[in-house]
Amino acid sequence: MEDRDLMEKELLIIKGVCDLYLHGTIESSTKEVHDAFKCALNESLDIQNKIYNLMKEKGWYKTEEVEQNKITMTKQKFIAK
Repeated sequence: MEDRDLMEKELLIIKGVCDLYLHGTIESSTKEVHDAFKCALNESLDIQNKIYNLMKEKGWYKTEEVEQNKITMTKQKFIAK
């Protein structure tokens, strides 16, 4: 298995972990539980960001530049609803 494949799997797994911690934070019944999930979520988001940045640096995660007018049109579309 190549490094890129491993990183893609790691990114997918950490995204799932973030999703679980987010739901745990939202559904927490006490402040202590809420704080524990929130802390775990923030740590997981930091890990996700590091993986993403490393993949982007290596050219394994490509992003597309979007023209400002397309962003503005999309924003106005959702504001109008």
